[in-house]
Amino acid sequence: MKALIETIVTPLVDHPEDIRIETKEEDRKTIYHLTVHPDDVGKVIGKNGRIAKAIRTVVYAAGSDSEKRIYLDIM
Repeated sequence: MKALIETIVTPLVDHPEDIRIETKEEDRKTIYHLTVHPDDVGKVIGKNGRIAKAIRTVVYAAGSDSEKRIYLDIM
């Protein structure tokens, strides 16, 4: 899942070397914390959060076959 998130986000940012994805496993959910360069935050979120919502939709759909819920937090 980390590779999928990185594949989606890399073309959107100017500083791909600053992409960090941390995973936090809990009983019934997995949380991915996405951190990008401060200059790229707006590009990842998009106008009115449209890009962030689209990224979350793809990630949630890709993880729908697992038993755990998947969450993506953009820091």
